[in-house]
Amino acid sequence: MSSMRRFWRVAGIVGILAGCASTPLPPDLPSAPSAVAPTDEVPSGPAIVQGRSRWVPVRWSDLPGFEADALHEAWNAWLRSCERPPAAWVALCPQVRRLSIASADEQRAWMREKLQPYRVEPLQGGAAEGLLTGYYEPVLEASRQPGPQFVAPLFRPPATLASRKPWYTRQEIDTLPEPRSQLRGREIAWLADPLDALVLQIQGSGRLRVTEADGSVRLVRVAYAGSNEQPYRSVGGWLLQQGAIRDASWPGIKAWARDNPQRLNDLLWSNPRVVFFREEPLAEADVGGPRGAQGVPLTAGRSIAVDKDSIPYGTPVWLASSGPVTTLQRLVLAQDTGSAIVGAVRADYFAGSGAEAGDIAGRLKQPLRLWALWPR
Repeated sequence: MSSMRRFWRVAGIVGILAGCASTPLPPDLPSAPSAVAPTDEVPSGPAIVQGRSRWVPVRWSDLPGFEADALHEAWNAWLRSCERPPAAWVALCPQVRRLSIASADEQRAWMREKLQPYRVEPLQGGAAEGLLTGYYEPVLEASRQPGPQFVAPLFRPPATLASRKPWYTRQEIDTLPEPRSQLRGREIAWLADPLDALVLQIQGSGRLRVTEADGSVRLVRVAYAGSNEQPYRSVGGWLLQQGAIRDASWPGIKAWARDNPQRLNDLLWSNPRVVFFREEPLAEADVGGPRGAQGVPLTAGRSIAVDKDSIPYGTPVWLASSGPVTTLQRLVLAQDTGSAIVGAVRADYFAGSGAEAGDIAGRLKQPLRLWALWPR
């Protein structure tokens, strides 16, 4: 069973338990709100300028699908954000924790009472509709030793990374003696396919089933530890510009690479950016995601990467997106960022771990609307 399928099965079980819970809220929860929603009046407060974005106050009824979302699925992600809360959330996070055992109606009523929804727009005006893409955590076979079947190394940061900015390009790392010498001994593991190594660098983290030198197999996570600070270039975009493919999905890119092995380096070198990793221990039963830029583990289907200059880390966000891949109307948490995630209405949706999550993330590119939920 894939990691993504296990996630949704576990989420369903949690939902059943939450729906059956009859434990009342602890008495120290301030003024537990009624499950009946208050009057949804037109807000009179001013807009908020937040970095590159403008937040316009709206009514709760303006949030599509708010009454239907399975909020308990997002609450674990919210609890994670409360491990490292932004200053505006310090006072409310104890209530968020206590509400983890509440019903969905109680959670929704608390949100209506304590929070104000704001439509996120570009600061300089323009459309309030942006772009949603997806990312995931690959799960790959690896080896501690190079060999005929394992040829693509993953590196720890070189000791000279901070003293040379930008560091060497991908092509220079592959061809010049100096960067190769500085990376010698920095290998974490080797993968079978250089394109898988590139995918791992683009996603920023992954799970490896590593075959050790003694033949034993261990599950580890490799997490982002730095980059060469060269610009990112899409290899799919490079192939489209060449007129080499029409399908720029990863299956399409890999199919082209299999048919054109003599041009594989040209494809890889079209993206000069290289990511370096650190290794983290990982248990088989660990279904949590990698740590995002907020410093807390991501939750599949409930964490997003944002432009941190438009939406602060730890902000609960209402997300609405409809397209050929999926329709999403749900509570998510802003817990990560990425070099390509720039703009007020821009998000990268964490789909989870494994092949199914990769299929969703690889195809997700559709219109997006966002609402920030902020303490009153």
